[in-house]
Amino acid sequence: MQRLDLRQLLSQKLSPQQIQFIKLLQIPTAELEMRIKEEMEINPALEEGREESAEEYSDSDDYEGEEEYGKNEDLDINDYLNDDEISGYKMQGDRGGDEEERDMPIAMTTSLTDSLLDQLGFLDLDDRQYNIGMQLIGSIDNDGYIRRDMRAIANDLAFSQNIETSEEEIEQVLHMIQTFDPAGIAARDLPECLLLQLHRREQDQTTILAERILEEAFDEFTKKHYQKIQSRFNISEEELKKAVDVIIRLNPKPGGAGAGLTRVQYIIPDFILTNTNGELQLSLNSRNAPDLRISRSYADMFDAYDKSDKKDKKLKETVTFVKQKLDAAKWFIDAIRQRQNTLLRTMEAIIKYQHNFFLEGDESELRPMILKDIAEEIGMDISTVSRVANSKAVQTEFGIYPLKYFFSEGIATDSGEDASSREVKHILKEIIEGESKRKPLSDEKIEQILNEKGYNIARRTVAKYREQLNIPVARLRKEL
Repeated sequence: MQRLDLRQLLSQKLSPQQIQFIKLLQIPTAELEMRIKEEMEINPALEEGREESAEEYSDSDDYEGEEEYGKNEDLDINDYLNDDEISGYKMQGDRGGDEEERDMPIAMTTSLTDSLLDQLGFLDLDDRQYNIGMQLIGSIDNDGYIRRDMRAIANDLAFSQNIETSEEEIEQVLHMIQTFDPAGIAARDLPECLLLQLHRREQDQTTILAERILEEAFDEFTKKHYQKIQSRFNISEEELKKAVDVIIRLNPKPGGAGAGLTRVQYIIPDFILTNTNGELQLSLNSRNAPDLRISRSYADMFDAYDKSDKKDKKLKETVTFVKQKLDAAKWFIDAIRQRQNTLLRTMEAIIKYQHNFFLEGDESELRPMILKDIAEEIGMDISTVSRVANSKAVQTEFGIYPLKYFFSEGIATDSGEDASSREVKHILKEIIEGESKRKPLSDEKIEQILNEKGYNIARRTVAKYREQLNIPVARLRKEL
């Protein structure tokens, strides 16, 4: 039997304008230009440029896009002709000039796969061998290895290209590919990758010894059991040291950052911070944010409609379409404006919190800071601060730093104050860099040193910070 229930629910939903603002807020400056171009392509009422008499907009604390949209059903043409409202959204502290017009450099490179296919074309291969070579190159991982079994590759050739082949024939073509650049490419494991690189070196006693170590004592080498290696090969400590130096200079990942990577783009900072006689000056990088305005021609359509006596159905539909485009353009400009205002307020709060660091660039001056601290400072939600900190960077006199770099938890000290975990990591790194490489410090010993310096830290925290710094355990840091 059916039941009818009456329930009263209270829910909160984001408006389309709020969603648009959130999406714009979380993208970095490097992607903002592309986003603006996309909006201009779908909305002809939005165009690049600024009015001749336009003035720099003043920052507003509240986003009023939703309120303006629902305020009046009829369009007020003055809303779209007011220069103060539609002027370009260039930021305060704009650096202007030709420097802002230059594009950031983009480094173009050939992909690893294309390079290997080019080298494959120089070999004197028949069609069968060439297809096998293409299959092998397509099986290479991002780091330059072939981890698929030869039998699996043979099955792929049979099913996809109708080529019946044997593992021996595939290995013959594989050995050819392994002679390609970069050295060590298409290896099936790490020892083979390193051996392929050693085979290209001059075959002196050190290189031959290094090859023997990889072939016969690779497990002892990875565990740094050097005394066992000396005893097995009956060699001196100096001979072992030379061979180990040769091995550790080899490339364990010949594929590099990724085989499919075809473009590398330099980091574009979202903020520019300068220090003028001890006074910090912040500005937004507006390189990828061109001035936007409402299209004058679209606004003129309303002016013509307002003066026209003829108001048939077709004309009203046209005007409704134009009104929607004008509203969308105005919302987008408001969202861009609010985005930049929020970015500035957030970065200014970070500078206030980490003022000593930005003056000197000393990591030990970093204070413990979490998202909640900045959110309370600027009166916004933690999620808003998180979106600003994500994928944003600031250019300082000491280099370019991601905003996430300045957020860290606190570590208690003997003085009763909190020290940034970033500061503790910096000191931990200095301790390890200054240790004797013949007798590296254990985590327990590092814990004792930090405690002596006044940092109340446990051994497991030392191990966690060491791992975050990509520093191996003491045994693996030992050198001859």
